[in-house]
Amino acid sequence: MKFTELRLAGAFLIELQPHADERGFFARTFCEDEFARHGLVTRFPQNNLSRNTRAGTLRGMHYAVAPSEETKVVRCAAGAIHDVIIDLRAGSPTQGQWVSAELTEQNGQALYVPSGFAHGFLTLADDTDVVYQMGDVFRPETARGLRWNDPLFAVVWPREPAVISARDASYPDFQQA
Repeated sequence: MKFTELRLAGAFLIELQPHADERGFFARTFCEDEFARHGLVTRFPQNNLSRNTRAGTLRGMHYAVAPSEETKVVRCAAGAIHDVIIDLRAGSPTQGQWVSAELTEQNGQALYVPSGFAHGFLTLADDTDVVYQMGDVFRPETARGLRWNDPLFAVVWPREPAVISARDASYPDFQQA
């Protein structure tokens, strides 16, 4: 795996290093030793699958508060997503800033999302599956969200969402949360 730190400290784009032959390829998607060498979380007690039938489906912006702030490793297993993270960490030099990455089944890349970040994605293709490794189990009492188009962050999305849940659509701006 190749780890590239993004401009938000602690966030990484993780690229596969496939070994190919006539059968296809083999690549590691997680290695505890490699994650530890980069100072990343290595314990993931919960894995999730998000199946999205329509392009333009928006999920987010989700985050969790203490004591269950969630580290995530997000990968697109089928289809494609525009993945966005926002640094919400108090005192962080990049607090309030965001980055995005296009994760696809073809590029095999993953996004390492440190705890203290909001996360969301917009599907770019029908029948998109997103797989998450979670650094903590889901605890509803710590789950929070902020509006996907909160002007405070001015995230640039590739298109308007066509599908969004009532819950995600009703999140307040961050300063009101």
